[in-house]
Amino acid sequence: TSAQDLVAGKAVFDKFNCASCHGADAKTSIDPAYPVLAGQHPDYLAQALKAYKRGASGSTAMANVRKNPIMGAFATQLSDADIANVTAWLAAQPSDLSTRH
Repeated sequence: TSAQDLVAGKAVFDKFNCASCHGADAKTSIDPAYPVLAGQHPDYLAQALKAYKRGASGSTAMANVRKNPIMGAFATQLSDADIANVTAWLAAQPSDLSTRH
């Protein structure tokens, strides 16, 4: 992950106002039901965003979908590059989820 990817990822986080639900630090959500994103594995986050995209597009349940009107509306606007960048940025953020040695 390059510094450029992280800058682009932060821009995606800001553009889609992810902080409005997940917190400016991506770990202080406005509702305890909303997941902590900071420090999460990027491949897990990418899988989740793609599942929201599939859910919003009406894919069958067999296709690993997540149905959520808010997240689906955001995820459908994200390109694969957006997803790669924002998940890299989120994974790089300090959090209790991450283990640092």
